[in-house]
Amino acid sequence: QVQLVESGGGLVQPGGSLRLSCAASGSIFNINAMGWYRQAPGKQRELVATTLRGGRTNYADSVKGRFTISRDNAKNTVYLQMNSLKPEDTAVYYCLVAAAMHNYWGQGTQVTVSS
Repeated sequence: QVQLVESGGGLVQPGGSLRLSCAASGSIFNINAMGWYRQAPGKQRELVATTLRGGRTNYADSVKGRFTISRDNAKNTVYLQMNSLKPEDTAVYYCLVAAAMHNYWGQGTQVTVSS
């Protein structure tokens, strides 16, 4: 059974940093992409960043220059380094592992940016 375990969320002041991690366990074959989405209260879930198998990355305009996505293929783990955090970054962050036959989602981790 595949399981995604997220960690690293929390409360941080504006301008601060957090690093999210998402480790996938179980049998996952042919991972095409790994990424992060977020959902703020009353809003739809939105893309934050993705990294494709070949290393290409994609970011939402709102986080470009502040967030960096990376992955460790040997560990089936994806990271999101978040710098210069803003109150509007407050949301539940979900990791996604897109495999050939199925998409897997993490349980979500809360990120709150507030003074």
